[in-house]
Amino acid sequence: MKNILTLEEINKESISIAGGKGSNLGELFNAGFNVPEAFVVSAEVYSKFISGKIKLQITKELKFLDVENTQQLEKVSKKIQSLLEKSEFPKELKKEIELAYKKINSFVAVRSSATTEDLKTASFAGMQATFLNIKGVNDVINHIQKCWASLFTSRAIYYRTQNKFNHLEAAIAVVVQRMVNSDTSGVCFTINPVNNNKQDILIEASFGLGEAVVAGEVTPDMYVVHKDNLKIHTKNINSQEWGYFRDQKTGKTLKKNVKNPNAQVLTDKQIKEIASVAKKIELHYNHPQDIEFAFEKNKLYILQSRPITTCSS
Repeated sequence: MKNILTLEEINKESISIAGGKGSNLGELFNAGFNVPEAFVVSAEVYSKFISGKIKLQITKELKFLDVENTQQLEKVSKKIQSLLEKSEFPKELKKEIELAYKKINSFVAVRSSATTEDLKTASFAGMQATFLNIKGVNDVINHIQKCWASLFTSRAIYYRTQNKFNHLEAAIAVVVQRMVNSDTSGVCFTINPVNNNKQDILIEASFGLGEAVVAGEVTPDMYVVHKDNLKIHTKNINSQEWGYFRDQKTGKTLKKNVKNPNAQVLTDKQIKEIASVAKKIELHYNHPQDIEFAFEKNKLYILQSRPITTCSS
């Protein structure tokens, strides 16, 4: 089993080695959609990393845990996360990651990709960590370990317990992906999640990186497009005073004011472009999709696609 996988080597059947996020990115890439270049540190690497003493210690910490006891849950969660973050990283693996990272040679997003996320039957999406604008192999490795550790946040432990998933069978891969320096970004649903209308495509968009929308800090624009003819039939334009952008000097994600806060975030042409691509992605998967996208210098990138689990089909 390879430690490092390229997107060419994985597809939607690769969840056990690349996790939900990684396998879907490989599927999209190989289907011809514009996905930023990336590599995946396989879930097998995580499983090897925790084998032995680390696994025994995790088992010991979880053995008598009552997840309904919030204080105990937090304490156990922090102990396990600290253990995973501070344990020594394998030297040979570090060399492999360095070689893979040099091919991208840019700011990257380091994204958790758990083997129990983005499933049709259950969604663990958002349970594990994502880190943006990371640069340099040492920082990449540091954040890979943080991703592994995020498999044991209190929320993730609780959710797995409630859904009867074995904690030590829930492995995690890590996607290291070129960071799109987003001018605008957002999410697209290939059915309208508000009323479950399958004839609509709903798009939400904001200036800069999508983190402000995910955190509920800004209200995005909302556009509704008819799926058959791609006509925009609804627009809700919301004022956005600021957004998260990459600082050109430091590379860090900073909160910056938006030049025209009352402007429509996406042009009509961009709205129709996203809707058209989203329609093709839904057709490819034969299931309604929740898609993350970004525009960098007017070029559309697909960052993620996952099944919508709240719809009947």
